[in-house]
Amino acid sequence: MGKNWIVKLITICLVVISAAMLLHFLWNGGAFLPRWISWTDASQVDSSGKFSFVAKRRAVRVFYEKDEIWQSPVGVKVQKALFCDVDNDGQDELVLLCWKKGRYGKARPLWVEQDERGWSQHLFVYECASDLVKPKWMSSYIGMEVSDIASNEKGVPRNRLLLTDLEGAVSSWAWDSWGFTKEDTDISFAVFGDLLAHEPIYRYGLQNGGDFDFLFENVKDVIADSDVAVINQETPLVKELSMVSDYPRFGTPVQVGEAVADAGFDVVTCATNHALDRGADGVDFTRQFFDDSGVVCLGVQSRSETEYKPYRVLVRGGVRFALLNYSYGTNGIAMPEGSPYMVHLLADEEQIRRDIAQAKGDCDVVIVFAHWGTEDAQEADDFQRKWAQVFLECGVDVVVGTHPHCLQPFEVLTGADGHEMLVYYSIGNFISAQPVKSCVKGGVAEFTVSLTADGYRVLAFGLRPLVITWEDGRYGVAMSVESYSFDKY
Repeated sequence: MGKNWIVKLITICLVVISAAMLLHFLWNGGAFLPRWISWTDASQVDSSGKFSFVAKRRAVRVFYEKDEIWQSPVGVKVQKALFCDVDNDGQDELVLLCWKKGRYGKARPLWVEQDERGWSQHLFVYECASDLVKPKWMSSYIGMEVSDIASNEKGVPRNRLLLTDLEGAVSSWAWDSWGFTKEDTDISFAVFGDLLAHEPIYRYGLQNGGDFDFLFENVKDVIADSDVAVINQETPLVKELSMVSDYPRFGTPVQVGEAVADAGFDVVTCATNHALDRGADGVDFTRQFFDDSGVVCLGVQSRSETEYKPYRVLVRGGVRFALLNYSYGTNGIAMPEGSPYMVHLLADEEQIRRDIAQAKGDCDVVIVFAHWGTEDAQEADDFQRKWAQVFLECGVDVVVGTHPHCLQPFEVLTGADGHEMLVYYSIGNFISAQPVKSCVKGGVAEFTVSLTADGYRVLAFGLRPLVITWEDGRYGVAMSVESYSFDKY
């Protein structure tokens, strides 16, 4: 009886010890890590061609040329590894998306008495230089569960890490000397139609001290709330009062341009049929004025710009936008001799396809502002639809049309390759003194470009109607109470 009790006790102890050892082995081996984790086995060579890694069985080995020089730390389970120049110093770093026990490293916040015992997800960054691998940044707990990690392909204007959460949402993280900062990758646009300053409009402004701020007093909030505000500057600016004129050849007081800049617009589109109304001098002055005012001027080039520049690049939130602007023509006015690129035209299809291909290779998102269509027509014509198809085939993301002076439909087109393009055929006038009833109503094209697992896409868009008002000789703009918006088309 006594011996049996001792045998049973020893057996129980052995079972408990074995179970504890097995549990310890399983715990430290990562058997109790979340089951959703996808462990990535891969190999990669850095940009220098000297360093490479092999990720296999939740661990990483690094080689300098052919010699193994480093292994990932014991107790760290590597979910995915990649080379990326995260700090933009010209040399790739080794980035590990990994798991370890506890949320902190050797150092922890003063208010944390004891680290947690469970597994948590981390980002480790190592520098690879002079055949050495040394820690650069060892994160605390990320604060979110990450299913995948990648780097942006173009790396312009700087490299970012793209983290995908369990719901498929992608966030962008940029190096900021001490670590990574999450970027706002939802970039909102507000695009306004034709600013067509007829004589009654500029006469009122000039008679009131040259102050044209009244044009934008009712849309200030829309401009301020957008990340990028755009307006179509239909006519060239002029400095001298003697050059101010109305239809058919416009010359718009420079004070109107000052009001555009003061209102907070980021971009003006100037490739219009009236761009050459004041000849090369008008284009030169308009371009120089907006450049000096910090407003990106699209679609025209001054005489000093002898090299064709089909697009301008605008950066917001780390996202590079290629902005292109073309006009169907210039009312029969020929390009000045020696300046064939003064106004960008919807003419040479092969050249425009090359323009867009270059823009796509340089930027994340491509937006075309097209001055096209039939005046006073409330539906798109064959010319618009033909060019919309060209833009779709080229992979343009958004097209915003002006020139008809009235509203036309907007829609999403899908190409044969599945690419989706948002197109506003015409957003009408912003301001004008045209008497035609349909020209009194315009709209603000509003859309938001967001980061997704498939790159940057337009996930929300709409149109905010506006109406041109007139009272006691004063023209203005009022926002309509109704709006049309759509999400995740």
